[in-house]
Amino acid sequence: MLSFSSSQSKFERKMRRAKSHAEWLAAANEHDLATGRAKWRLEPQSSSYDYLNIQSRVDELRKLRANHDDVGLLFALNQGIHGNQGGMGNPKLYEKARVGTKKLIEDYVDEIVDALNHISALPESDEITHEDKLDFFHRAHLCFGASALMLSGAGSLGHFHHGVVKTLLEHNLLPDIISGSSAGSVFAAVLGTHTDAELKKLLASDNMLDPFEEELEKRPWGMIRPQVDADTLRLMLAATIPDITFQEAYEKTGRSISVTIAPLEEHQSSRLMNAITSPNVYIRTAVLASCAVPGVFPPVMLMAKNVYGEPQPYLPNRRWVDGAVTDDLPAKRLARLYGVNHYIVSQANPLALAMMSTSKLLPVPDLTKSIMRHTTRELLRASEQFSRRYMRQVPSVGQAMSMFYSVMAQDYQGDINIVPSFNYVDPQKLLARLTAREIQDLILEGERSTWSQLERIRICTKVGRTLSRILDHHAGHSIKAFYKKRGAGKTKKAQVPLAAAGQA
Repeated sequence: MLSFSSSQSKFERKMRRAKSHAEWLAAANEHDLATGRAKWRLEPQSSSYDYLNIQSRVDELRKLRANHDDVGLLFALNQGIHGNQGGMGNPKLYEKARVGTKKLIEDYVDEIVDALNHISALPESDEITHEDKLDFFHRAHLCFGASALMLSGAGSLGHFHHGVVKTLLEHNLLPDIISGSSAGSVFAAVLGTHTDAELKKLLASDNMLDPFEEELEKRPWGMIRPQVDADTLRLMLAATIPDITFQEAYEKTGRSISVTIAPLEEHQSSRLMNAITSPNVYIRTAVLASCAVPGVFPPVMLMAKNVYGEPQPYLPNRRWVDGAVTDDLPAKRLARLYGVNHYIVSQANPLALAMMSTSKLLPVPDLTKSIMRHTTRELLRASEQFSRRYMRQVPSVGQAMSMFYSVMAQDYQGDINIVPSFNYVDPQKLLARLTAREIQDLILEGERSTWSQLERIRICTKVGRTLSRILDHHAGHSIKAFYKKRGAGKTKKAQVPLAAAGQA
């Protein structure tokens, strides 16, 4: 037993110290072999999912394809395609082995993908027309839903997101729907304003590091670290985010990016800025607002491109601040706007990490934890309402209570959570300028944290990615195809700004 534990610890140390995905994968496979997890993957039986249902579906699809029964195959696929068939989306199935899950689940996903590609490639006939295929793929895509990447607020620790998106891009697993708040909005904007070819160069270079690194290294370090000020933040954003609108970014990359911003004034709601709700808003101003931590950075007025192609104030009577305060992970809004039902979260928000760590350590059942969370939220809601009613003469207190409630009542997790290994964060680093070495360490931590989730992301999103690709190929009526054509034939005349479409 001692030898087994020693061997297991050795492989875990290798994974923690890995400098590349190949190195991590080799150690993870060794770990699974040594612990018997590799054998567990090959055995279909488990109480965590309905393996008999999955096996019967695999056998049925294989039989129909072997008999060249395309009509029967289309009928079988019409019976339902969703990511939790037979409970195969149960998180416990992805926590056992370090690499992948039950092979039966992987076989089922591969069989569905092969069947979809087969139907897509069929020539038009009287039995299965082009319209039949379009109707099926459109319905299947709506039913299966889409995956989104949500990048949390994190202050200077946001460089963790750099490693996450770099890894997802390298493995062709980056979703087309991406949201970001505060520090996360910077990387969402970078992804939405650069093509894949540009991103591979940008994320692999040192251009995303602090552009004032030399100046930073020359300054003597004291008890208090140099902080990021508003001017420095503005210059850093100008160095990495082009001066384009949400609409123009979508036309360039096909990625749907959203930036969360919060209102400075009371009785206003937070907003999700994107190509649907605010197409003519300049992305850089939305990101600047999303990064404006209350009390640290001044609130921001948004700018939009008018009918003459010139910048003008957008909702000039409104000022906006840090989006993480009210909606760090805008899951409900993404579901409504883009049909998202599967969320990959890159979470580096220190408060969220502390709450997640505390919840994990509590020695109580999950149901009890859920009741405790609900009770805490209701108490916070009551406190906020009390402050609004009885402290109207001190509006700053009411505003502070509203922000505190918003921060504490949020849900900071998704279906797949990519989190750093550290729990404690030096408060001095949260809004401080970091050295190149510190930034590179955070990027590597983001990569390592993503490597352990890659197979789960690949398996859980493979069907959705296949359906999106097929629809892009077949459906000339899709909104993505419409915008791409519009962008390709766009004249020099700018679009009229839609100021009234700002609230999602």
